[in-house]
This record gives sequence, structure tokens and C-alpha cells, in this order.
Amino acid sequence: MSRHLVDPELVAGIDGPLTQAITNETLPQYRVMLEQMVAAIPKPTSEALRNVQCDVRHIPGPAGSPDVSVLVYTPANRSDAARPAILHVHGGGMVSGSAEMSDPNSRAYAVEMDCVVVSVNYRLAPETRFPGPVEDCYAALLWLHGAAEELGVNPTRIIVAGESAGAGLAAALCLLTRDRGTVMPCFQYLAEPMLDHRSPASDHPHTGHFGWTHAHNRFGWDALLGDMDRSAVPGHASPAMAEDLSGLPPTYIHIGAIDLFLEESLEYARRLTRGGVPVELHVWPGAFHAFGVYDAHVSREARRVARTAIRRALNGGEA
Repeated sequence: MSRHLVDPELVAGIDGPLTQAITNETLPQYRVMLEQMVAAIPKPTSEALRNVQCDVRHIPGPAGSPDVSVLVYTPANRSDAARPAILHVHGGGMVSGSAEMSDPNSRAYAVEMDCVVVSVNYRLAPETRFPGPVEDCYAALLWLHGAAEELGVNPTRIIVAGESAGAGLAAALCLLTRDRGTVMPCFQYLAEPMLDHRSPASDHPHTGHFGWTHAHNRFGWDALLGDMDRSAVPGHASPAMAEDLSGLPPTYIHIGAIDLFLEESLEYARRLTRGGVPVELHVWPGAFHAFGVYDAHVSREARRVARTAIRRALNGGEA
């Protein structure tokens, strides 16, 4: 057990209600509990955040699939110049969460970065297995790029960002669009990314005990992959399986030192560098999965550093 490695300011979060096991029977309850926890987070109080325009759009989904719901956040202040944009992919272990869950962050990004944020309500597993979720994200990216003029967006300054499962889907999306030769985001922000379906079998003695455990992860991957042959999982499902990581956009990865996803994040960063991709990697000591939601020094610092990197990417390398 790695309790002694937990940052003292984060200890209060290691025994929260979301640590319970997830099964097919308890998944509905888990989803409701997650939404209730998010709903309890204080709403934005500043006038600028409250005045961000949020529109619900239903865009064409993958061929033969339902439309995809996206939330489009636009700053209230007028701009004559086209703004950069963030395509945001929420977390939730592939089995839970929603774009609405990220509303406070989406509003903050829109105001702080003076950008348009499009947050994707992709279909969840196990109701929708691979490739449904990543194809929904791909449809959203194509729509955002195609609607750039309507949205007041610079189509060359679109980044993709996600947390946890959303970061894994963001990574998979970049691989998918590279392989299809279509719209490539100019940057990928991967926070605590869920990249490797083999990680539930990790033997690291100090990761995966808090926040998102081996058991949680096994359930999430099984829900996404179903009865797929685990020796033939493609990189568009499990990005760590991609043989070639060249040709991908500059990448930011951050991960907690006792997060289950530590080693797969380190390995993905290493392989990206060998593929000639610029990478910024941060490992935060004493931090378990989803530590960024807490008001601890390490959490605040991680948010500050990440926002600096995102702002620079949106503005073409300028802070």
C-alpha cells in the first residue's frame, strides 16, 4: 500500500465514495454518484464565467450512428479575430461522466484563454463499445473544423484536451486522424491519460491504490473492448498499442507519481520523443488519480503549469 506516499494535503481524498468497486450492477449508481459530486461543486461566481455563452448542439455522428451532443462555450466579449479552440473530452473511465461535468473548467478555459471550447458527450461503454466513443470524438473534431467560420474559430489553432479516459480518447483521436489523413489538432493535452488496456495487470507496488484502482481500470477496459481479442487491440482503442507515434502533434502529459497510469504515461512520453514529437511531461509527487480536483498545493501547481502550456499552444507558442 502506498498511503505513506500520499501528499499530506491529499490524504482526505483517498477514501471517498468513488473508491467502491464498479460492476455492471453498480454502474448506474456510480454514474449518479459522480454526477451528484460534480453538481455539489460550487458554481462559477464571477460575472465573466457566468456570462460565457453555452450552446447545446447536436452534430452528425459517425455513419449509421446517432447524432453527437456537444456543448459549445464562447466568451461573452466580442472578437474581430478568429479565436483558437479546445476540443475537450471528459473523463470517467470510459463508462461514466459527461460534458456537463466539466462545465466549470470549460467556462474557465473560455475566459482565461479567450478561446472557444467544444466539449463532447461521446457515447459511454458498455452500452457503446469501441470504436463508438472515439468515432464520436472524431465526428466532433471534423464538425468543429468545418464550422470554424461560423464559430469564429481559427481552424489552424484547434487543440484536443482530455483527462483520464478523456485523455486516452484524445490520444486515440490524434492517432485516428493522423492515420486517416484528415484534420490534425495542433496540440494534445493529456492529463492522467488512460492509454493502455494492459495496465490492470501492472505489478508496480505503489500505484493504483487510490482514486482509480486496478479493479476500476479492468472494468473500464472490459466495458470498452467487450470480447475483443486482447492480443489484437488496435492503437485507436488503446493508444499504447500503436506501433508508430510519429506525426502526432506536440504533447503535454501530466501524471501523479502514485497514479495507476504512471508507467504507461512515462512510456508513451518516451515513445513520442523517439517518434520526433515534442513532449512536455510532469510527474507530480504524492498525487493519485484525479488529484487535480483538490485544493492542495500540488493540485494548484499542476493546474497552473498545465494552463500555461495550453495557453502557449492556443497562441502558437506565445504565453
